[in-house]
Amino acid sequence: MANFTLRLTAQRKASVRARRESADDWANSQHLDAGARDKDDQGMNFRSDNTAPVAEEIMAALTAVNHETAAAYGADAWSQRLDNAFSDLFETDVRVFTVASGTAANAISLASMTPPWGAVICHREAHIECDECGAPEFYAGGAKLVLADGEKAKLAPAALREAVARNARGIHSVTPAVASISQATERGAVYSPEEVAALGDVCKTAGLRLHMDGARFANAVAALGCAPADVTWKAGVEVLSFGATKNGAMAAEAVVCFDAALAESIARLRKRGGHLFCKGRYPAAQLLAYIEDGLWLRLAAHANAMARQLGEAAAAHVSVPVESNQVFIKPGAAALEALRAAGAEFYDWGAEGSGEARLVVSWSQAREDIEAMRELLASLR
Repeated sequence: MANFTLRLTAQRKASVRARRESADDWANSQHLDAGARDKDDQGMNFRSDNTAPVAEEIMAALTAVNHETAAAYGADAWSQRLDNAFSDLFETDVRVFTVASGTAANAISLASMTPPWGAVICHREAHIECDECGAPEFYAGGAKLVLADGEKAKLAPAALREAVARNARGIHSVTPAVASISQATERGAVYSPEEVAALGDVCKTAGLRLHMDGARFANAVAALGCAPADVTWKAGVEVLSFGATKNGAMAAEAVVCFDAALAESIARLRKRGGHLFCKGRYPAAQLLAYIEDGLWLRLAAHANAMARQLGEAAAAHVSVPVESNQVFIKPGAAALEALRAAGAEFYDWGAEGSGEARLVVSWSQAREDIEAMRELLASLR
């Protein structure tokens, strides 16, 4: 049995590598060239991967389930396949709960893992801290986010231990309950399986649960070339917010639960929070199409490869190593204005006036945009 498991894991890792290597071939077949951009699209849009369209394969899956009636509230045939499909993907039994947004996935996940008097320890730049309008605290009934620092928006084991110690004043402080990490991080960095496992060890020692915000989980796995299991439950992750919307889906995210003891709480929090879809077949069909033949990794690998090209062109100004589909540059405020004047669209990043910016490459980025942006970045002095 052990030999079989090792052989199966090796086969899956080889499959991941093969999918990464075929990313360019796939992109060529999808017409991601100079003619791919809509005539009404203005400028080179590197604001966010949320701006990208829905992948043709996802649209086809939606069309395929749109011809007849189906049972409601997750009792349809497609929703019923999700647990098995994701269990195969992660090489262990999981429960899967579809939701409409990454914020919902994070908030519901964390609320299932902490009491109202608990603390969720996360990085200072984490999405749950900066971009979710207090949703995790709201869903959890008042649980507190405890912030920690770390390079590249990564939560380090030492910082996690310090945050736990800082909140160990008995009845006078919140109870550390969960550590939450982003994969990839808000600075585009990717946790290796070993890094996640190190955090998992700290959580186990301190009695914390471990949550992963996987809004860009596909980009991280494509970059690592590992099996999804290696960087999640095998490393100590108990709940994963599995993102798809940024990578080709249409408002389809999922809470992937590796700990069966949390499943009932997640199910009820989802319903109470208004995220139990009546027509559950639509998000389910998207997620099945997304994972079952490796589409999720092909899309992500292509975006990652294009981001690396931008990073190479802007090498002198890259402020964080390019590891996924996000590129951070710091050429100064005047240079950023020059890029905008030439038609580039992106968000400023970091402190106001820092002269830093974030460029995000989507799965559908037009080749002409990449080439034009490469030329602009290479021209910066």
